[in-house]
Amino acid sequence: MTEDQPSASGRSAPAIDEIAYDILRALRRNGRISIAALAQEVGISRASAYSRVESLTRAGIITGYTAEVDTTRLGLGVSALVFCTIQPQSWTSFLQAIGEMPDVESAMVMTGEHDVMLLVRSVDMERMQSLVIGTIADRPEVTKVETAIVMGEVFRRPFVLPDEIPERAAIGVDSGLMRFTRTDGSRGTRV
Repeated sequence: MTEDQPSASGRSAPAIDEIAYDILRALRRNGRISIAALAQEVGISRASAYSRVESLTRAGIITGYTAEVDTTRLGLGVSALVFCTIQPQSWTSFLQAIGEMPDVESAMVMTGEHDVMLLVRSVDMERMQSLVIGTIADRPEVTKVETAIVMGEVFRRPFVLPDEIPERAAIGVDSGLMRFTRTDGSRGTRV
């Protein structure tokens, strides 16, 4: 691994080589793989595999290991995306409060009409309604809530690697316009 290099987005990340990507791919498939099996799969020595995993962990690239579960089989049959608009100056208390709610699986700060998107899980619609309306929307920091019930989860990747992102042609649109609305064919489109 080499020193930090800024990326095009302005954020910095350590530059990693193809072997590190191969290690991450192997860990994505099986986070419980032994160092010996990892070394064999990637084609490096056990000492090198151990050293590289430790280096990726120290660099903050590997942040932990977890089990994947089927939430429906676990009894959490209802999932929803909850979009929240938060009052200015109240972020800290809101983020702390939702971080303490066990039925909130993830929270993402976002641009656009809403400030935060939550992925929430529940055992039934009654408890989902109680969570969304009686708990989240009732918070004093929240000014608006929109909820979308998840009809089915097609796939969820644990993570995406930079070298897997394909090159795509520029679309030639001014930045900042992110809503797509199709009008009738004679009027064109708006992006």
